[in-house]
Amino acid sequence: MKKLLLSVFLVAIFSCADKKENLSEGYVVQDTISKQEEREYKVLDSKFVSRDSVMAPFAEALLEFSEERYSEIKPLIFDKNIPEIQNAIAAGKLSYEDISLFYLKRIQKFDRNNELSLNSVISLNPNLLKEAGEKDIQENTQNHPIFGIPLLLKDNINTENMPTTAGAVALQQNNTDDAFIVEKLKENGALILGKANLSEWAYFFCGDCPSGYSAVGGQTLNPYGRKILDTGGSSSGSAVAVAANLAPVAVGSETSGSILSPSSQNSLVGLKPTIGVLSRGGIIPISSTLDTPGPITKSVVDNAILLSAMAGNDAKDPVSKNIEVISNYAAPLQSASLNGKRFGAIKALMEDSLYVRAITDLRNAGAQVVEFEAEDLDLPNFTRLLNLDMKKDLPEYFRNYGGEVEVTDVTSVYGYNEKDSILRAPYGQALFEGIMKDSATPEEFTAIKDTLKRNGKQFFDVPMQEHNLDGIISINNYHAGFAAVAHYPAITVPMGYAENNAPEGLTFFAKPFEEQELLKWAKAYEETSQRRVTPENYND
Repeated sequence: MKKLLLSVFLVAIFSCADKKENLSEGYVVQDTISKQEEREYKVLDSKFVSRDSVMAPFAEALLEFSEERYSEIKPLIFDKNIPEIQNAIAAGKLSYEDISLFYLKRIQKFDRNNELSLNSVISLNPNLLKEAGEKDIQENTQNHPIFGIPLLLKDNINTENMPTTAGAVALQQNNTDDAFIVEKLKENGALILGKANLSEWAYFFCGDCPSGYSAVGGQTLNPYGRKILDTGGSSSGSAVAVAANLAPVAVGSETSGSILSPSSQNSLVGLKPTIGVLSRGGIIPISSTLDTPGPITKSVVDNAILLSAMAGNDAKDPVSKNIEVISNYAAPLQSASLNGKRFGAIKALMEDSLYVRAITDLRNAGAQVVEFEAEDLDLPNFTRLLNLDMKKDLPEYFRNYGGEVEVTDVTSVYGYNEKDSILRAPYGQALFEGIMKDSATPEEFTAIKDTLKRNGKQFFDVPMQEHNLDGIISINNYHAGFAAVAHYPAITVPMGYAENNAPEGLTFFAKPFEEQELLKWAKAYEETSQRRVTPENYND
């Protein structure tokens, strides 16, 4: 259990999960919410965006989009995967404009200013319907399944037509060009639906604020238990929107758990790739050592499609530029199997009945599961790694990718927020204060990174070698910190719901660049278990 507490402590503090005091995420938090008590938030709704302001570009089109048409096409889109939606397009039952209007209607209906609001979307692409109409008359020359599919981007990912804010008031006018992965998405025909809310500055900002909160976007809420269950973070809006069918798929980013946490806590599939598999160019950073974007979806096949659509070598990203690009992660899933695969299960997690059931599912599908005691390791100076990276990486983002804003680094953002802290930083700026105070020599910084990477690799490599394992299985984002520093990829898949309806995910870890294997394991487990259920209040 010590390993569980350590890794969740790291994830909770370092940009990606529940509040800092919830050191055992899935245990302390669930004990609280099992009483079905509503959380009280210092700030709930955004002071900067409203339903009317977000939906303004589409007011007339949505008036013309009748409830009858919405109901007619809903069975063809709602909870369907991308191949199923594309089959309906090919059969002439849907248009890409229909799909975009459907999701706009649901955002209007569920996202803000009512008793079911989720606060998951910060802004929408004003050109969406025009671009969708163009897709309806274009030939899909790339033959990519993402063609014409609208998707949300976490609002730390640059895209034209909408500012990239990281949820921060200081960046409301951060108008930029497309990030590299957005360029790839568009090359493959994807439609950018809009920008998703997030834990402000990817949850490396305020320290004591709830996950899913940003000053620009307000407090994101979990559709499985609105104001009761935590959303996870920092890709909170990306996950919440997909879970509630406000978007078919979304892109998040992870430093340590920021995809795994919200995906698992919203009953979704979330993949954190090996660093460099996807470019970080044009994404507001925490850490160039650990950051990566990744897909958040309802199904494994959609995850593979979205990952494929973002892949490419970015000459401006020193890690991405030399990576071998895989153009189609989805095709091999047709032969996904768990027969003969060997996974390590962490004994400290065997108290969780959903985890035990998932192990049974794996064994029934032909896998071998070996229980082991996780090695007693820590991750010293993890905070300092993030401090030192962000201190260097954020100014580089502003120089190379940012728009015309008045801030240039952590110190200037801190000063900007102090001018009206009640509105701009109601939970304080504790983590930014830590960044400003920290410093190290190049030699010290290198030693910090080396120690962390060594310990992270040891956490996985020792049991994998001792027991001849293909991968290791965990819960939610419990061991995301070790995977982050080891540069190991991970995927989480819905494995059921606790008694309080809190979703949990079975999380697979593999060695670097084994994303294809992760997707195969996840697909086979998904098929044999089929645990995901749509949040009941968002079925209309």
